[in-house]
Amino acid sequence: MANILVIEDEYPISQVLKVYLQKVGYSVTQCFNGGQALVMFRETQPDLVLLDIMLPEKNGWTILKEIRERSTCPVIMLTALGEVNYRLKGFDHGADDYIAKPFIADEVVARVRAVLRRAVGSPESATSKQYGSLVIDCKAHKVCLHGEEIVLTPRDLSVLMFLADHPNQTFTRDQLIDQVWGWEYEGSDRAVDLAIKRLRKALKEWDEAEGEIKTLRGLGYQLSVQKK
Repeated sequence: MANILVIEDEYPISQVLKVYLQKVGYSVTQCFNGGQALVMFRETQPDLVLLDIMLPEKNGWTILKEIRERSTCPVIMLTALGEVNYRLKGFDHGADDYIAKPFIADEVVARVRAVLRRAVGSPESATSKQYGSLVIDCKAHKVCLHGEEIVLTPRDLSVLMFLADHPNQTFTRDQLIDQVWGWEYEGSDRAVDLAIKRLRKALKEWDEAEGEIKTLRGLGYQLSVQKK
């Protein structure tokens, strides 16, 4: 089963999460100090991180940024800062989900399962797709442009793989949320806009003659590519 790294300075909360996650078969490593988080991340190489924001020595935003600089490991933010603007900030910084405190432990377990399931990808996506200089290896979860690998967050990668599975088809924000974020997602649909914005930035060197992520006003988004 997957290894979960819980970065949470409140011992009782960390223990509750550990018990519930272990009960369903996950391996759990605990970290109680933000200053030690990256070291433990490197040592344990987790499959998913549960990350609090308000931590001693180093806050969750900084830790998330450091993780994203070197890994696409799924990250779920856990925090008492539950306002919409904080949720959007989390998604904009590359978080895969955001759970506000107080929370129900069973819900956290369900969201962990959902995020891990999306990170693994669906059987239908287990192929490699090439659109000019852009290569999307859905089985290896790897994207290369002009032969150079592009590091994407698991969520952004899932968005790109879904669009790549349906080239030249348009999807609304709600449809993308259903397909990528999942039915249990309760945040703003602006998370879709932020994901598309990050993908466009990552693919800025992709020749428009080969393809691009288009916005169709009033309709949604599509991966527009040249048909072979």
